[in-house]
Amino acid sequence: MKIAVLPGDGIGPEIVAEAVKVLQALELPLELEWADVGGTAYETSGHPLPEGTLNLAKAADAILFGAVGDWKYDKLDRPLRPEQAILGLRKHLGLFANFRPAVCYEQLTHASSLKPELVAGLDILIIRELTGDIYFGQPRGRRTATDGHFPGSEEAFDTMRYSRPEVERIAHVAFQAARKRGGKLTSVDKANVLETFQFWKDIVTDVHQHYPDVKLDHMYVDNAAMQLVKTPKSFDVIVTGNMFGDILSDEASMLTGSIGMLPSASLDKQNKGLYEPSHGSAPDIAGKGVANPLATILSAAMMLRFTLNQEAAAQRIEAAVQKVLWQGLRTADIYSEGTARVGTAQMGDAVLAALRA
Repeated sequence: MKIAVLPGDGIGPEIVAEAVKVLQALELPLELEWADVGGTAYETSGHPLPEGTLNLAKAADAILFGAVGDWKYDKLDRPLRPEQAILGLRKHLGLFANFRPAVCYEQLTHASSLKPELVAGLDILIIRELTGDIYFGQPRGRRTATDGHFPGSEEAFDTMRYSRPEVERIAHVAFQAARKRGGKLTSVDKANVLETFQFWKDIVTDVHQHYPDVKLDHMYVDNAAMQLVKTPKSFDVIVTGNMFGDILSDEASMLTGSIGMLPSASLDKQNKGLYEPSHGSAPDIAGKGVANPLATILSAAMMLRFTLNQEAAAQRIEAAVQKVLWQGLRTADIYSEGTARVGTAQMGDAVLAALRA
């Protein structure tokens, strides 16, 4: 089982190292190969997604990804910024379905910013479409206005777009996921304002005919953002577009106590996937050994489950994470009085020990 390991920037190398440590302890036939991506790759090759890295990702069975980005690259032309690496991987590999589970572990109920009774037992799955919407719409760019409305200034524009096949395939994925869970799907749109999302809503409604056993609700994105805070446990599976999914999944992460706990999977139609924590590169704490590696370790568990068909191994990792949390070990982002604060490597070592035990 060939895994491309792309640590990236900021805290990426630190958290990926802990996930690799856990994977190697499973004694599975894994072949790991590393490559630069993001700002690290730009420094060595002049591009955030070099051809060698892309070819490695294409040849691998799965990709374990850290994070990309750093403020020092903000002045680069957009095609050369580190974040373009993850967008490029999604596009070139056809990774159209992003799974972001938001689970509030019993041990972390009091770490959430919401009242414990609102988040206890929370288990939401957000499915985000990854290859369409405003992030990939054409044309996009800047131009000087000539109609007199913005004399002497520039205007910037991005085009929001979706095709029927794109919406249909993510809808099928979402309905199938909901069927395996609580049988409820909420499609989030902005159909009252955007024609793109009236189109989305109509297609999701059409696809629903194939899944009469799943309850479908439609919700505007602003209301969904409010309900995630007001009554988060009213959701089961949420499906939405690229930009809304990006925002809502980060909001949902804080219901669980920390974005440092949230794994994610980005899958193609054959379930080949890229697995990464939902958080970013956090350059402000890079190299300090304080980042939470659990989201990356749990992403490795998702990789074993969805792409490599190693369900038992995935469950072993998840059980080890649960055990460590019951032991009261906490990185800074989930620390509270009465628990033991540990660093990145210490948390990884604790998961490793729990796995071996």
